[in-house]
Amino acid sequence: MSTSPEYATFHFHALHHADQPLLLPNAWDVISAVALAGAGYAAVGTTSLGVAAAHGYPDGRGLAEVRDATVALALRLNGRLACPYTVDVEGGFGGDAGQVADLAAELAEAGAAGLNLEDGLPGGEGLKDPVQQAELISAVKERAPGLFLNARIDTHWLADNPPPLSVTLSRAETYLAAGADGVFVPGVVADEEISTLVAEVPAPLNILFAPGRHTVSRLAELGVRRISTGSLLFRTGLQAALTAADAIRTGQQPAEAAGAAGEVLGYAEVQRLVGEEE
Repeated sequence: MSTSPEYATFHFHALHHADQPLLLPNAWDVISAVALAGAGYAAVGTTSLGVAAAHGYPDGRGLAEVRDATVALALRLNGRLACPYTVDVEGGFGGDAGQVADLAAELAEAGAAGLNLEDGLPGGEGLKDPVQQAELISAVKERAPGLFLNARIDTHWLADNPPPLSVTLSRAETYLAAGADGVFVPGVVADEEISTLVAEVPAPLNILFAPGRHTVSRLAELGVRRISTGSLLFRTGLQAALTAADAIRTGQQPAEAAGAAGEVLGYAEVQRLVGEEE
């Protein structure tokens, strides 16, 4: 950014308390982040699934290779975006409190304004003990106090039978007491549950956008302060690539097969976005 990292972090915090919720599109590489920032979004996040899959690894396993790719992406984004950016670090990539704090410090040094830290165990094997998760959060805030720490609570994520909201609220209370700046509960889609979370969580609530179930305007009415797209954009882009390739193979025009308006980002525009003069 053209502004200082301190201002970017301050601005990112303020975006969670603006009149309208922060709509946060999630990127998976430099060009997707640059394009989204250039499209005028107030901030950009990364998606751990997108970063992991783009490098040939599964998401949510706490792999060192994905940690390295995540830090490398943060470093490459430093100074390139016209808006703040926040980084998805899974659950800290299997690190203890000191290692996760070191990671947070690396990201702050790279210019990140925030990070997303989940309490789901690697491989979808349940949830971390909330006291241990709170230790990670405290360590991060001690090492990198300026970062907006979004505490992701996975009680409803990939769960067929989620626990009562009281369990989620108890974890939120513990994480906020440890220093978290916001709370993210992916997998919650019902208006009633979202309203309860907004009313009971004394911090900005982040909801994962669910196509067909959510609209930005309705989530704003419910009091949600941050709306993430997660891996949706990455998965949509991958499907669009498959659809276009299949259309070419079967003799159709790619735009016709996708039912789109026919607009495709031009070669020169991509070159411009990555910084090469035409």
